[in-house]
Amino acid sequence: MPVSTFLRPLHAVALPALMLLGAACALQPEARPVDPERSVAATVPKAVGPLVSAANPHAVAAGMAVLERGGTAADAAVAVQAVLGLVEPQSSGLGGGAFMMWFDAESGTVTVYDGRETAPAAATPELFIQDGRPLGFADAVMSGRSTGVPGAVAMLGLAQARHGRLAWADLFGDAERLAREGFIISPRLGGYMAATRGQARTDWANAYFTGPDGERLTTGDRLVNPAYAATVRRLAAGGPRALYEGPIAEGIVETVAASPRPGGLTLDDMATYEPKVREALCRPYRIHVVCVPPPPSSGVSLLQLLAMAEHVPEVSAGPDDAGAWVAFARLQRLMYADRDRYVADADFVQVPVAGLLDPGYVAERAALVAGLTGAAEAGRPPGFEAVGTDATTEPAGTSHFFIVDRWGNAVSMTTTVESVFGSGRMSGGFFLNNQLTDFSFAPVDDLGRPVANAVAGGKRPRSSMSPVLIFDREGRLVGGLGSPGGSSILAYNAKALIGTLDWGLSVQDAFDLPNLVARGGGLGADTERFSPELQAELAARGLPLRPNASENSGLHGGLWRLGPDGWAWDGGADDRREGVVAGDTR
Repeated sequence: MPVSTFLRPLHAVALPALMLLGAACALQPEARPVDPERSVAATVPKAVGPLVSAANPHAVAAGMAVLERGGTAADAAVAVQAVLGLVEPQSSGLGGGAFMMWFDAESGTVTVYDGRETAPAAATPELFIQDGRPLGFADAVMSGRSTGVPGAVAMLGLAQARHGRLAWADLFGDAERLAREGFIISPRLGGYMAATRGQARTDWANAYFTGPDGERLTTGDRLVNPAYAATVRRLAAGGPRALYEGPIAEGIVETVAASPRPGGLTLDDMATYEPKVREALCRPYRIHVVCVPPPPSSGVSLLQLLAMAEHVPEVSAGPDDAGAWVAFARLQRLMYADRDRYVADADFVQVPVAGLLDPGYVAERAALVAGLTGAAEAGRPPGFEAVGTDATTEPAGTSHFFIVDRWGNAVSMTTTVESVFGSGRMSGGFFLNNQLTDFSFAPVDDLGRPVANAVAGGKRPRSSMSPVLIFDREGRLVGGLGSPGGSSILAYNAKALIGTLDWGLSVQDAFDLPNLVARGGGLGADTERFSPELQAELAARGLPLRPNASENSGLHGGLWRLGPDGWAWDGGADDRREGVVAGDTR
């Protein structure tokens, strides 16, 4: 979708010249205002790379190497994902799925590539029902029933075929070398490997994480993965279809069919998988425009929160103001109530996207913020259909990266195997996803109403992954960001957007802000990152902070900003992870 198409009606809104440059351009790295006269007079240059921000230095290096060889952001995305699947297997990989936001600098268009996994054709709404009751969540995750058809490789193949400049076969060299020669286990991976139960202790994981001496490998040891090296060599030679046909596909299907609780994934399911090309959802926020994927991504909910925030002035008070955090928490409760009720795969159920973003409905929901003291009820947006209360659980295990090439093309991509190490089952040197546990285990609620996010054959489960691209009101690329975090992704992305675009923080400072997640009646936070004074004030206002039980954030991204030395990327990598940012940064 051309950004300019969406922006045309917005051009009728008179904006001061300074505002047209955008809040993202108005601050130096130290968050001090740039001279307004300089900002007004400046001509905004095109935002160009190279820039790579991702969750592991090996992956960033692989992406930068592709860009330096003349590759596009789409080319680099293939290399980054191939390396992440090896060095950060607890989060994403060849056996998982992803959403990619692509900005084409030449045409000014934004395209969504949907590589979300699909349920096997034979799957029924009772997939996770056993003896008349839903399976225990851990049992479901590590069963063969949890694995959908992996979509990330097919999606990357489609995007790279359309937008790449280098040969597909030349994008896997770093991943193959690291797998063959081995890499040093990082503290984060080593910590997950040390778990005493769950997916880190399946037969597959135990075999992978045991060294030649029979001892469990740990942080600082070298991990070699010859099976992964063979897989990426086969992918390089055979193209993305090599994952969906032939030996790799056969290995995946065989692993899914293993006990306990074998799944029904077939070779036909693998061979017939197709990534989706979708139109981006773009809406104005303050003086910017934010673009996200449509359902089954929950991007619409992120846009809804931002739209509501424009009606709640307390949000703009800044990170040291308790009122801003209280308002942010209440906005989340309203957003999650609607998201959990209505968002699902729109190819299978009616999702009231336009209704959730309807200005009248947004204002109506925002008006509830002042009096909201606990969990919010789902609203009744225009065009809604009565659906049941959802019972979906979303565990941790995701990654995000942001890439800009020399031509100004950009990728914002969130990628996942769902839980930590996915299902714990491996084939071809990589972990298989447990993405189907993102469906509601119960197909109807207690009142007998059908649940929108129930299982169905060929259906994509609802996802919280919401990679973001940001533009100014002239349709120029301003930046992109995203995060892992299960259902908390929406809260993390919203915090980063508000921190940068409202509070004027540098990208790194916004990423490193405390996280606050309010969903239903639950409340979780990075308690140690809030000052004692702010914690006390929040408690007095009905928000006693408790440690966040969900996956922590892993925000990565950047904004094109004017600083003391000119225009450059203000990049960031969440300090809760092991990521870095490289390229034309300040």
